Amino acid sequence: MELKKDKPAEKQWHVIYTKSKWEKKVDELLMQKGFISWCPVEKKERYWTDRKKIIDVPLFRSYVFVKMSKEDYPTVLSTMGVVNFLYFEKKPAIIRDAEIEEIKKYLGLSTSSTSIEIVDLTNLPAQTKVSINQGLFMNRRGAVVKASKNNVFVRLESLNMMMIVEFKPHEVSPI
Repeated sequence: MELKKDKPAEKQWHVIYTKSKWEKKVDELLMQKGFISWCPVEKKERYWTDRKKIIDVPLFRSYVFVKMSKEDYPTVLSTMGVVNFLYFEKKPAIIRDAEIEEIKKYLGLSTSSTSIEIVDLTNLPAQTKVSINQGLFMNRRGAVVKASKNNVFVRLESLNMMMIVEFKPHEVSPI
């Protein structure tokens, strides 16, 4: 008779909510604890009276992604600077690996002329469906919350967030 072994819990990407301006510190602390953690950042130019400097600014304010299993919840929550998990439909939000890779790919391709901004969708209703014709999001469809001649709003459903990415008008077409 063979003993039944418990299979290791599957690790998935979760979103944790941090104290204000603690994103990079929480990311570092989680990695010190042995977790795969990621705080996406973008380079921004900041000006002071005597100088200007390019700094890394977290892309998602007060959010850090961590790859973990359910058993790791207490350890992650006890990390200094962690407030709670982000919940979606009363469960901790799980982010698909493909979405994480898409954000990483976008950040790797972004240039100084590309801007990205994160907006909470809870106050914005969806209006129009579009297909993206070129670039990183080519052949993807998304719900446009607001459209101008240069902007398309692409929703990341598991976050209940959307990524605002600037496109040229010919790169997007209504479905």
